[in-house]
Amino acid sequence: MISPVDISSASTALVSTPSADLLPFFVALVGPTGVGKSAIAVHLARAVGGEIIALDSMQVYRRLDIGTAKPTPVEQKGIPHHLIDIVDPADPFTAADYARLARQVLKEIHSRGGLPLVVGGSGLYLRALRGEIFPGPREVTSIRARLGEEVEKGGPEVLHARLNRLDPPTAARIHSRDSFRLIRALEIIEITGKRVSELWEAHRKELAQSSVLFLGLRRERTELYRRINDRVDRMFASGLVEEVKQLLEEGYPSDLKPFRSHNYRHIAALLLGQEDLEDAVQRTKQETRHYAKRQMTWFRREKEITWFDLTDAESRRTTETLIERIQRLRGRYGTA
Repeated sequence: MISPVDISSASTALVSTPSADLLPFFVALVGPTGVGKSAIAVHLARAVGGEIIALDSMQVYRRLDIGTAKPTPVEQKGIPHHLIDIVDPADPFTAADYARLARQVLKEIHSRGGLPLVVGGSGLYLRALRGEIFPGPREVTSIRARLGEEVEKGGPEVLHARLNRLDPPTAARIHSRDSFRLIRALEIIEITGKRVSELWEAHRKELAQSSVLFLGLRRERTELYRRINDRVDRMFASGLVEEVKQLLEEGYPSDLKPFRSHNYRHIAALLLGQEDLEDAVQRTKQETRHYAKRQMTWFRREKEITWFDLTDAESRRTTETLIERIQRLRGRYGTA
């Protein structure tokens, strides 16, 4: 038996989840960063009377606009967009928080006769929305800080070895250098006194099935990477460095969680004098391409997704096909 730590003075309430509630029908439009989801989603929403819920772990943060590729008011074209600009960059925000808020928005959209389009590239947030990630306890700063110090001293492999002793099934699913997930798994074990794999199995048995139409967009790899490189160039030209500089000058720490993402990590390093501009640009491009590859690896495991190959020449035809698919399926669930 794993003994839980005494955290009586900390906030340990489990994040509430309506995982046993049947979700309203919604469309999930997913794919890698840079593929062109946002523009197509606006056309879909207009055609089917939909509203867009961002499926993005970075667009939730206010004042991080350029590096997160948030759709501008012009790009949104009057279509309601939800779960964008909802928390401060310094505020903690988890997949469970996203699921709670997104479920509320789903029901609100349905109550006014609209069709929710959940659009983005965060596979983890999508799983959380569907109730496929158990609602673990809230973060405890003291535990996370101590585990973080262990990573600094001995590397993430030390935590991975410990997790492998305590919870082998969970350790097998986490890369030995994924510090963030290793810390979270060990934190949950300390707080609850139970293995993450045990908690997940108990949660899995309570899951309710939801009605979701999964649509995926993908491009030929060379074309996708070209689009990613071009977008990073546009971000730098549009003031990405100034966006980060302003926040740092206001006192936001450079190790803030959003600044550790692929589109911000090297900007902070540039402003701290750890990289030059050319290095920051090239590394941001490279890490964004790697991120897109990881997204596709994740989504390929989701067998329910119907994939559509997107090209600039066939974009309009692909959009029309998607509209037809949505209209045909939504009638089955009484949302037409």
